[in-house]
Amino acid sequence: MDDLKQILARPIQLSDQVIKTSDEAYTFRQECTDLKSKVERLAALLRQAARADLYERPARRIFDDTEKALDKALALVDKCRAHGLVRRVFTIIPAGSFKKMANQLDNSTGDLSWLLRVSASSSAAADEDDDAHIGLPPIAQNEPILFLIWEQIAVLYTGNLDARADAAASLVSLARDSDRYSKLIIEEDGVPPLLRLVKEGRPEGQESAALAIGLLGRDPECVEQIVLAGACSAFAKVLKDGPMKVQAMVAWAVSELAANHPKCQDAFAQHNVIRLLVGHLAFETVQEHSKYAVTSKLSIHSVVMDKKNITGGAVPDLLSAGAGSQSKTEMHSLVQSTMAAKSSNLGGGSTAKSIGSNGGATGSKQHNSTSLSGSTARGRELEDPETKAYMKANAAKALWQLAKGNAAICKSITESRALLCFAVLLEKGEGEVQYNSAMALMEICGVAEQNSDLRRSAFKPTSPAARAVVDQLLRVVDKAEYDDLLVPCIVSLGCLSRTFRATETRIIAPLVKLLDEREADVSREAAMALTKFACTDNYLRVDHSKAIIEAGGAKHLVQLVYFGEQAVQLAALTLVCYIAQSVPDSEELAQAEILTVLEWASKQAYMMQDPTIETLLPEAKIRLELYQSRGAKAYY
Repeated sequence: MDDLKQILARPIQLSDQVIKTSDEAYTFRQECTDLKSKVERLAALLRQAARADLYERPARRIFDDTEKALDKALALVDKCRAHGLVRRVFTIIPAGSFKKMANQLDNSTGDLSWLLRVSASSSAAADEDDDAHIGLPPIAQNEPILFLIWEQIAVLYTGNLDARADAAASLVSLARDSDRYSKLIIEEDGVPPLLRLVKEGRPEGQESAALAIGLLGRDPECVEQIVLAGACSAFAKVLKDGPMKVQAMVAWAVSELAANHPKCQDAFAQHNVIRLLVGHLAFETVQEHSKYAVTSKLSIHSVVMDKKNITGGAVPDLLSAGAGSQSKTEMHSLVQSTMAAKSSNLGGGSTAKSIGSNGGATGSKQHNSTSLSGSTARGRELEDPETKAYMKANAAKALWQLAKGNAAICKSITESRALLCFAVLLEKGEGEVQYNSAMALMEICGVAEQNSDLRRSAFKPTSPAARAVVDQLLRVVDKAEYDDLLVPCIVSLGCLSRTFRATETRIIAPLVKLLDEREADVSREAAMALTKFACTDNYLRVDHSKAIIEAGGAKHLVQLVYFGEQAVQLAALTLVCYIAQSVPDSEELAQAEILTVLEWASKQAYMMQDPTIETLLPEAKIRLELYQSRGAKAYY
């Protein structure tokens, strides 16, 4: 604002000079007098602007145009002064110059009047209809939408809460209409007041502002500017303290920004957004399913100390050398009783406990001190079911987009209760809640496939959360209903292929069954998932290949290679090649005439153009030729 006052100094000086010079006019005195009156009015507005709080973006442009107009006015009236006979004779002033100058000064006056009105407090504007529609300033004649954007952003800066909520809703409409309007809103400094409204406004205004922010982040450049304006801290504050409807809209905005610019994922993670989103996901989710309860890891010391607190007395030295078998029995009983106490605490009061990076509760002492929703747990429980479902759907969507391709965030998510929540929501949720949970699991599993540390920590076979996830993925795949959940669940199981032991026999058969699916995308994804079980990167590829064959996979694959759509053919042929390399001596492969299939495929130019098949198929043929008869007839 100080910069604006410095910018105003020169126009004010110029206006004073024009007024003084007009009084000294020798020629065109009437015209100079008319210009003087216009400049006097303009000077009064400039001085008024110097005392006002102005919306900076239009102010700079208007002051710049006003200064140029005053420069020209000064040059014009200066020509009318008594400079001597010779200069007066050779000074030519076109007849239309004064009229043109008067129009420019009128335009500057109109622009300044608009700026002062739009930058003034909007409390009065809400009372008077004529003030509610300020009108189009001359500066915006060539681009009317710019004036509308300026007006709404000015209200966001200076208006009361109700007026700011209305302005945010207007910007939502503009942002929905056009990418160009979105970029104009960002360029004209619309993001900072929107973020301030997200933090400080009433719920309706907060929702509109969060929706506007999500709509504005249409591309990486826009998202970058939004994040630099402080979106992460503003969103984190609302996710911690705001009303649930506003939190749900903020979660949606986070998902939009992360989807359009993945590089902002870490910025949100640094502001604790992951933990807050997981907290909303866990609310009224995990505690309803005690069969999935996860007890936190307890040290011997913590067990002993907790037992001491429970009993109120001294704890015998169970670790001493002379404790003997009786001490071992007491230690076992001690651990079991304390674990039971911990589990009951986790199951009964988890809604009000903070969710840390390790996913455990921070302790019963914090039961009343931490609230993820800005209200008591009972306050959140009183929300209507639609709002709760909306919150969970958007929290899952935000975690889905934040986890995409980011191993650090996936680790943070999997170390919390999120995996368990996703499993429960995949089983019990509906609509978007289910779909977004499935997509979030697919992204996490995809990252785990490429990251061995995450794979070992999050999806180890002994983990109850991992087992719960696999159970639900298998339930969807085994049901085999063609809906939005089926494909992400197939992909997830394929990504987890290297986490399953040879004794895990439940996975292969449902996937093989989907090879016979009528929907091409399902058959293709099933073949690609099974390929991850049979490929050379999988240590148990031989066991998995045998399981695929035993489940009847060979005959389905033959059908797909011959008669499937091109994408399905390539996926099925890739799987056939891996199976042939792993178990070339299989009798089932011989009966299915897989060697003939490979020979036929090797003559198809479009198949051999695929780099993977070009590499795999010759080796698979060589392996089969060692075991299979060449006399099989072609299968057509």
